[in-house]
Amino acid sequence: MSIDVSTHQSDGIAVVGLRGRITLGEGTEALRDTVRDLLSQGQNRILLNLGEVNYIDSSGIGELVSAFTAAKRQGGEVKLLNLTKKVHDLLQITKLYTVFDVKDDEASAVASFGSSQERVAG
Repeated sequence: MSIDVSTHQSDGIAVVGLRGRITLGEGTEALRDTVRDLLSQGQNRILLNLGEVNYIDSSGIGELVSAFTAAKRQGGEVKLLNLTKKVHDLLQITKLYTVFDVKDDEASAVASFGSSQERVAG
């Protein structure tokens, strides 16, 4: 098993649940395709729930950064939710912890995006 992806909406925010491993191949492709699909639908505020991600390799880190920059280009934002200790440590080591807005619970993460009126039309 590489990765399972599920998506739901919460107050206009696309919440993407990831479970498994974000690694070169199926894991990064699933993440890339999901983010690309959301952005093409005008969903540029994305919350990635990494609570059940047990491993990310360097290509997975690259895909997180890619998602972040793609959303930024469309006037949106990607935030991270529920980091496991392993993923938290990895983001600290790579200095990406300061790049991403990281939250511990979905309600405060969704609220941190601001109201839908602030949204930039895509």
